[in-house]
This record gives sequence, C-alpha cells and structure tokens, in this order.
Amino acid sequence: MSVVEIILGALLLLASIVLVVVIILQEGNQQGVGVISGGADTFFSKNKARSYDAFLSRATKWFAIGFVVIVLALNIIAYYTTGSNTADTATDTTSVSEVAQDATTAQAE
Repeated sequence: MSVVEIILGALLLLASIVLVVVIILQEGNQQGVGVISGGADTFFSKNKARSYDAFLSRATKWFAIGFVVIVLALNIIAYYTTGSNTADTATDTTSVSEVAQDATTAQAE
C-alpha cells in the first residue's frame, strides 16, 4: 500500500464522517423535524435558519463531490497497481508451470 493510498483513504474516511454529520444537521422539509429547530418565529431567526440551511446545503454538495472524487481516485490507483501485479503473477505462474512440466518430463525418463 503506497503513501498516496493511505492519505486518500484517510481523506475518504474524514469526508464520509463530515458528510454524515452535515446531512444529519440539515433541517427536513417539514418545520421542526431537523436536529436543530428554533422556537422563536422572528424575522431574524427565520433568515438565520435559511442562511444556516443554505450553508449546510452547499457543504453537503462539496463534501459529496469530494467523496466521489476520492473514491474514483482510489479505484483508478487500485486498478493500475493491480494490473501491473497481475502481469507479474502471470509470469510467475508460467515459470511454475514450466518447472512442473520439466519435473514431469524428468520423471518419465
């Protein structure tokens, strides 16, 4: 496992935790359903709630985009590093089969 994979894995874990927290903090479509619900119905509290909800909405979008980008990067890295290892494994398998064939030929003689 390379250093880049470890860093991206840690970032993925952090982004997923933050994404879950940001989604939980958002208020639902029905009033008073969210975790943070205000009791006062003043003009200031309504606008403050809207700006807070707008911030959470933007944060959700950005963290979701970051999450998807990190997952794609990790999959691309895993695909290309596994691809090179597969070629080495095929070479090793061929060598083993050649050795086994030589051993069989030696026993037959």
